[in-house]
Amino acid sequence: MKPRIGTTLASTVDPTTVVVIRWGVDDVDLTCGGAAMVDARGPEAGTTNDPDPAQMEGTLLGKRYADDEHGIELLCTKPGRGTLAVAGAALPLKDAKPLPASD
Repeated sequence: MKPRIGTTLASTVDPTTVVVIRWGVDDVDLTCGGAAMVDARGPEAGTTNDPDPAQMEGTLLGKRYADDEHGIELLCTKPGRGTLAVAGAALPLKDAKPLPASD
């Protein structure tokens, strides 16, 4: 899968949706709860798959998930129980940038 920036992707195991903020040049598998994420406006949207119990730690609304190795950054717009993963590895939460000191 290689979505464009701004594309909304939906999970097929729970209500999780994300917006693509950054996507590298690689064509990688993005999953949520162990099942492939699909275009929220595509024909696969709304289908239901069985989740992988090992990948059900959840996603948080408004949080960014990023993988610098693959150049991927996603913004969660609807939370769910599934874990976002790229090539089988869970996507970590992106750390907030520290604000500059105001001396």
